[in-house]
Amino acid sequence: MKDKICIIGLGYVGLPLAHAFSSKYPVVGFDINEKRIEELNNGYDRTEELSETQVKETIKNGMKFSLDINDIKDCNIFIVTVPTPIDRNNKPDLTPLIKSSQTVGKVLKKNDIVIYESTVYPGVTEDICVPELEKVSGLKFNVDFFAGYSPERINPGDKEHTVTKILKVTSGSTPEIADKVDNLYKSIILAGTHKASSIKVAEASKVIENTQRDVNIALINELSLIFNTMSINTSEVIAAAATKWNFIKLMPGLVGGHCIGVDPYYLTYKAEELGYKPNLILGARQINNGMAKYIAERTIKLMIKKGIQIKDSKVLVLGITFKENCPDARNTKVIDIINEMKEYGCFVDVSDYWADKNEVKHEYGLSLIDKYNFELQNIIDNIDKFLLVVEDYFINFIVSLWEEEQQTCLNIQEFIKTIEQKKIIITKRILKEFLYKINYKKNVENFIRRYRQTRGNKSLEFICKKDLILLCKDIIRDNKQTIRLKIIN
Repeated sequence: MKDKICIIGLGYVGLPLAHAFSSKYPVVGFDINEKRIEELNNGYDRTEELSETQVKETIKNGMKFSLDINDIKDCNIFIVTVPTPIDRNNKPDLTPLIKSSQTVGKVLKKNDIVIYESTVYPGVTEDICVPELEKVSGLKFNVDFFAGYSPERINPGDKEHTVTKILKVTSGSTPEIADKVDNLYKSIILAGTHKASSIKVAEASKVIENTQRDVNIALINELSLIFNTMSINTSEVIAAAATKWNFIKLMPGLVGGHCIGVDPYYLTYKAEELGYKPNLILGARQINNGMAKYIAERTIKLMIKKGIQIKDSKVLVLGITFKENCPDARNTKVIDIINEMKEYGCFVDVSDYWADKNEVKHEYGLSLIDKYNFELQNIIDNIDKFLLVVEDYFINFIVSLWEEEQQTCLNIQEFIKTIEQKKIIITKRILKEFLYKINYKKNVENFIRRYRQTRGNKSLEFICKKDLILLCKDIIRDNKQTIRLKIIN
């Protein structure tokens, strides 16, 4: 008999996995969110991991989206992809995992296999989930039913490294089941699989992936703090260091979301439970958690230096989701910047093209500005003091300003005037990205020419760490479409 697969949880992990399996197996996608099921049946994926075409392709393959437990009774393989969050004290919250196990237990049959993909600390599958399966089903583990673990490796918003293109770690509760689980994933994963020796090894491999990244980013963030005290540009330091082949090129910034900012706590929780205090990992978490406050304080200092009144200043934050090109606002650290700016007496408005207004309102009590209302005049009328920007979001915003200027035949002087009036904080990286995105030479040269006509030979002024950035004449290397900037101190 051909395997019939049930995917429990249809978020950014479960849905792409269901889509991949649906090309070769009968699949049922199960989720307790009625609205989510309705949207998927209509071809809409709010996570934007799948296009409308891909969702409808999944349905055409025979996939069924359901919240009715009766629809999964005849499945023999259950793959659990529910979130594993932390509570307000940074302790693992296994509630979604336990409830999902109880749901599966109600329909579990002899010889069925339950595979978990959620990030956990080593031992959760066999010590916490399996007992729930046994208790509800009345079946015996490794006699009547079996388990596996295959950690998810999806990178939200990444359209290049999709589920079938990422090598998959697999494991099973017996050698035979390990082979079966491995072959199951191998049938859809183009990048191949790695069969771990045990479920615990597979669990540990997942939880250290993001822990390692968290620690590495913390190092870069701390270096950024150090270099700032020395008036050294961190981006330039990283660019120089990255010329060595084995240097890991990471950039300083906020570390939020439901993976990197959460997963390390699962490991530290288990370590402390066993009597070991993981000082390095916890120290990295402390550094990364403090970056939002640091950014806000640096912004306030820049405002003071520019003679901008802090109290009652109007601040616009572009971007509330935890990362660029992603609608997920869970555990975003941008909210910490917002709250810190409010503590200083600023009025803060927030906009994000990607974010769900209702979700943001529910989670953070924030009412997002209309994402379609960013006309030049509207900005001038409503943000009269100061514009605070999260870099990755501002790149798209400044490009949209450029495109609007082009489309409405506004002259370049107005474009420049808008940027200067708003006292936009812009970094060298933002400028590079902007020039890259408008990247053909004619536009760039026209920008420089008209600017010089307007302002004489003065350099193009932006507020940044070193205050002045001068654009070179030869900005674009046509063949490789890269940017060269000449920095004048």
